[in-house]
Amino acid sequence: MNPLITTRHDTATGPVLRLSGDLDYDQAPELRRQVDQLQLAPGQCLVIDLAGLEFCDSSGITVFLAARQRALDAGAEVALAAVPAKLLRVLTLVGLDRVFTLLPDSPTS
Repeated sequence: MNPLITTRHDTATGPVLRLSGDLDYDQAPELRRQVDQLQLAPGQCLVIDLAGLEFCDSSGITVFLAARQRALDAGAEVALAAVPAKLLRVLTLVGLDRVFTLLPDSPTS
């Protein structure tokens, strides 16, 4: 198991969370706390960069859904960037590829 490492930086359009490692049942609560603490303004877009994500289970997907709801409540949007192929397949199978904005690449700093 690889620990989940989350880094955050702010851009003109909103915060970017970069994830690397494993997002599983044990790691999801900490990411959820970080998402809940984000300050989002109307019109911003929270980008969750998944380029470094090695594993994601259903609890991780639940955090992505909570982040989406958090953004919507703030009048903002959320996008998943650089989604790994295996996770993209799961998101597509359950229809979440139509719920989330999917960006092909990691955002530049």
